[in-house]
Amino acid sequence: MVFEGFFARMRNGDCSAEATTASIKPTATRPTIGLALGGGAARGFAHIGVMRTLIAHGIVPDVIVGTSIGAVVGGCYAAHHLDTLETWARGLTVRGVLGYLDVSLSGSGLIRGGHLARELEEQLTDARIDDLPLRFAAIATEFDTGHEIWLTRGRLAEALRASYALPGIFPPVRLGGRWLVDGALVNPVPVSAARALGARLVIAVNLNSDLFGRGTIIASHGSDDEDEEAALAAAAKPNGLRGIFSRDRALRRRILGRRGRPGIPTVMIEAFNVMQDRITRARLAGDPPDVLISPRLGGVGWFDFHRAADAIAIGTEAAEKALPAVTEAVAVLSQAYDSNGG
Repeated sequence: MVFEGFFARMRNGDCSAEATTASIKPTATRPTIGLALGGGAARGFAHIGVMRTLIAHGIVPDVIVGTSIGAVVGGCYAAHHLDTLETWARGLTVRGVLGYLDVSLSGSGLIRGGHLARELEEQLTDARIDDLPLRFAAIATEFDTGHEIWLTRGRLAEALRASYALPGIFPPVRLGGRWLVDGALVNPVPVSAARALGARLVIAVNLNSDLFGRGTIIASHGSDDEDEEAALAAAAKPNGLRGIFSRDRALRRRILGRRGRPGIPTVMIEAFNVMQDRITRARLAGDPPDVLISPRLGGVGWFDFHRAADAIAIGTEAAEKALPAVTEAVAVLSQAYDSNGG
């Protein structure tokens, strides 16, 4: 249910207001609205469709908190660069995406991230979080302590880069004396931060809800004959010059993967997916949003950045379906303000 968080929080006051699908017009008693935008790499372009739809219906956020790609989209909106981001995203091609992948095997990430960082710098120039017209935070993780870091001041571009620094893929970013990585390690959909920054009504966007379903347990599993055959084949390693070339091919296969066997980046991403899914479920169960929007993005891969138009359309559709719940929550909490004197 997209509305369970709201009813869990409405312990007092009249909750009998009828829902309306009309556009919400901000009033003096309108509750402070917060958006919690989750992580999900290329799927994050769906946030653009969600935000466009909400804003078109007068649901304008006062607080935005984002993790990873959610921080990028939310930060660009707060800095009045959402149009620029959308134009850039829709223009990405497979070749163009590859141009941003400055691969390195000598640093602390497979991708240096310099090309993408320069793109952010050019668009956001010297924008600072402190000067944004609304309350904003990008969520990051201090990797050597596990601390959840809320980046609420300083240069916006640097905060966004730290928030999407996926461990092993992008190198950590040092800010304020701390080494920071992707915020999805600790808070994939940052509802709690949105509330702490003053949001009375929190709308959360979870990009990965249909990735794993509900999960399951395989209660009986073990090795079989195919495993033994694979082990014997691996033990028969060639020697001499042939062995040198074979080892070189084996190294490339470990990095890039081959048919039936994933490469290092794929293993890292899929492991991160599983972890993010489990953390998201636990955190949303403990602190549910008032409205949860879950775009059906299972068919969009983490690195399908060239499919921005598809992701934006999916986000738009999901937000349109959630509008009745959003407008009802705004109406009821507006009445709660009236009855409590603001």
